[in-house]
Formats: sequence, C-alpha cells, structure tokens
Amino acid sequence: MSSLKLLVIAEPGGRYLSLLPKLGDKVQYEVTKDPARVEELAADADVILTGMGAPTPTVNAAIGKAQKLRWLHSLSAGVDHLMATSLRESHIPVTNAKGAYSQSLGEYCIAAMLFFAKDLRRMLNSQKAGKWDVFDIDMLQGKTLGILGYGDIGKASARRAKAFGMKVIALRRRPEKSAGDECADEIWGMDRKQELMAVSDYLLLAMPATPDTKGIVSTEELKAMKSDAVIINLGRGNAIDERALITALQEKSIRGAALDVFEVEPLPEGHVFYSLDNILVSFHTADHSRTWLEDSMEIFLANFDRFVKGEALQNLVDKSVGY
Repeated sequence: MSSLKLLVIAEPGGRYLSLLPKLGDKVQYEVTKDPARVEELAADADVILTGMGAPTPTVNAAIGKAQKLRWLHSLSAGVDHLMATSLRESHIPVTNAKGAYSQSLGEYCIAAMLFFAKDLRRMLNSQKAGKWDVFDIDMLQGKTLGILGYGDIGKASARRAKAFGMKVIALRRRPEKSAGDECADEIWGMDRKQELMAVSDYLLLAMPATPDTKGIVSTEELKAMKSDAVIINLGRGNAIDERALITALQEKSIRGAALDVFEVEPLPEGHVFYSLDNILVSFHTADHSRTWLEDSMEIFLANFDRFVKGEALQNLVDKSVGY
C-alpha cells in the first residue's frame, strides 16, 4: 500500500495540511490547485482530497481525468458541487467532513437565540449611547426550537437547546432514522413543515444543498411564523428565499433572523442585510473554531487508515440524495 497516490487539491501552505505527514510512508502525495498540474496528477491518483477553497472547475477537471480513482474525500461537509459531476453516477465512494463542525454550529445556534432573547443589540446600543436602559428580556426556557434538517448540526443544536429547557421539534425527510433519539421531543416528516413554522419560537435551518431544499422557506412559510419568531440559517443560503425574508424583516412580520450563509457569498457590499436592525449577520464563520480545519483533517486521516486496511469508510455520502 506504500505506492498509493494522493492528490490534494488545495492552496499549499494551509496550516491544516501540516497534518499530512501523519500518513507516513503509506502514500505519495502532492498539494496543488494549479489546474494543469491537477489534471496531470489526477490521471494516476488513487485518492483525491479536496481542501478548503478548492476551485470547483479544477475539481471537476480532476474527476474527469481520474482513471484510477478509488475514493474522494471532501474536507467540507457540503458536497453539492461534487454531486453535479460524473461522481454521482460512478461507483467511486465519496466521503465528507460531517461532524467536524457540528459542535461549533450548535453553540452558535444557542448564541443566536440568546442574542434575540436578551436583546443584546439594544443593550450594546444603549451602552454606546451612555444610556441607562431598563427593559424586559425573554427566556429560552419553555420556548420551542423547530429544526429543519435533523443531521449532525440539528442534533448538536437540539442537545444544547434541551439543556436550556426548550422544547425541540425536528423535521427530516426520513424520521424513522431518528428512532430512539433523545435530543428532540418530537420528530416529524416533511409533510408537517407548515405546522412546524407555526409553532416554532426559533426555527433553525440546517439542511444540505439539494434540489429539494432550494427555497424551502419562502413567502408562504414566513407568513406562517409567529410575529415574534426568529429564523436561523446555518445550512445553505439558498434554503431561504432571500427576497421573501427581506420583506418579512422590513415589515417586521417576524422578530428577526440570524444568518451565517447566503445565496451569494461574499455578501455584496451595500446589501440590505447589513443595514437591517433585526438581523444578526455572520460571514459563513459560525463553524470557524480555532481548530476547525485540523478537526476536518483528522476525519480524513482516520478514514485513510480505514481505506488502507480495507475497512468500511465513515461519512459516506448517499449519492441518491446528494449528502
């Protein structure tokens, strides 16, 4: 197995790449994102690792040239760009970094809810103005967190919400996969989406990017929400119809939104999201803990050891659903 060839499509020099020597003498590897070099190396690659910021056209070209490829791993959790290539119909296994970022995102979900419950923006504005401003705040205890997309991120958020005394209701495409789950009070099928919108005080979107999830929250769903409800998106930006959300925020038909992902990233300069006072904007950084890249690499290294030993890979992507 010492002759295994690994192509790492990434910008050389990233700190997380310093973990590659842990592979030892099991593999020959090269790190590059130069399109010509990538295509040259892809022809003989047994394994391809797509790093952070790997250009999609370059990755697609590598897949097209890879005649010996036996496995591809993505250091990101989202693999929608890979599912648009010939990989989806091939026998080649694809794995991802599922689980590497869930704990950080679970904490961010709690932070976003507390931001609105305690009206931290008002506190900061009053502090800046030197104004003694006494007002009532909300509790998370007794509130309902609805979760659209009950994967690792949803579960990490649910676990923390339960510790605050919240009720958790989750929706997923296959509720039976959560049989025996102790983090959510109830788990519903997608046919109850509108009902979830109506009962949630906070609504978390933690969904992958698939044709079924694009625009899953639009005008109809937003109108079903409580007037004091908050929507939180930690999954993919296109899960929310942003024009419909802007209207809801401007009309204050919902209390607010916390968004870490957007339809277009980076968020364009002058976008209305920057100026609205009932929105918390982060910059696709809610999962950027100080060790997020290394955590993702450790998942790959553990999987590589399984690959060498002929054991079953973890975090296999279900190509039939795209995640």
